[in-house]
Amino acid sequence: MGLSPEERKKIYEEEKARIEEERQQRVSGDSTTGLAPNVAGLLCYLAGWITGIVFLVIEQKNRFVRFHAVQSIVIFGVLTVASGILNLIPFIGGFLGAVTGIVALILWIVLMIKAYQGELYKIPVAGDIAVKAMPPGETLSEQESVSAQGKEPVEPGAPPEPGSGDATQVLGIQQRMDTYYTNTRVARTTGSSLAIAWSVILLVFFTFFYRYVAYYNPETFHGVTTWTRYPLLTDDYFLWLPILVTTLVLSIVGHIVVMVYDKYWLRQMVLIILNVLGIITVVSLLTIFPFNFTVIPGVAIANVVSIVVRITLIVTAVGLSVGTLVMFVQLVANFVRATSAR
Repeated sequence: MGLSPEERKKIYEEEKARIEEERQQRVSGDSTTGLAPNVAGLLCYLAGWITGIVFLVIEQKNRFVRFHAVQSIVIFGVLTVASGILNLIPFIGGFLGAVTGIVALILWIVLMIKAYQGELYKIPVAGDIAVKAMPPGETLSEQESVSAQGKEPVEPGAPPEPGSGDATQVLGIQQRMDTYYTNTRVARTTGSSLAIAWSVILLVFFTFFYRYVAYYNPETFHGVTTWTRYPLLTDDYFLWLPILVTTLVLSIVGHIVVMVYDKYWLRQMVLIILNVLGIITVVSLLTIFPFNFTVIPGVAIANVVSIVVRITLIVTAVGLSVGTLVMFVQLVANFVRATSAR
């Protein structure tokens, strides 16, 4: 026996209400970052796979945000690689790369809109990968959860404020802030001291002992072995040296400041600035590239070394960029949480 029009309408309305309720839960649910999940979902696509990685790292609670983070990484990571490969193809490579760019632009706009509307919008294959990448029932434990009321971050190791609730909830968000910001002032001071020591070592070495960056060739004559040094750095090195010195000096000063004034906001801002300086230093080294690997015997080996150095610098720059974005998003998220709690 078929359903009457009234029963069909009732089922339709109930299903519509259920879908809308699920959408509202995704839009207004809790999030590790303190941002509304639909806003965080939009931001997952803002800079393509880069912001996807950022939110996959910092968002540990909301499955809606993590889904869009993974989908962003898969889609725009594949499109980035594909565009690079297509551009290498003679004649039609540029055209195919442009088509890929247009597709990426359309997906970028559509996915940001869908995420902001609170839709779990799946792109074929990429969406399935995103779903499978998340364990079922992925949630945070009670000790790792953040109070729904939102509290301004407290310094690790500090006692919770009166009336702030369970101390484990207050400390939970701080434990996810970043890997170096540990639970005691001693640990933070030790980290800054090591950073200062490392900066001093690099400053001294690259200022006074840069000639030792060389290829050493052993030569034996009458049973006596001597080592001949062939410098790997060209005169262009002195174009890059002032950038490196500036970065290292500011790193020393910055870590001294955060040791004296041990405040969360100050530390985050200083480290973000130092990371940006590090990115500039690495990118400038990659641009100037003051290396002469032709002194290494064997053309093939010299070319491999050159490629490895370039790849290492690129990976370092990308790593610093991702780390900087993570810290910046965390800083903004906690600022928003602190502001809304007032």
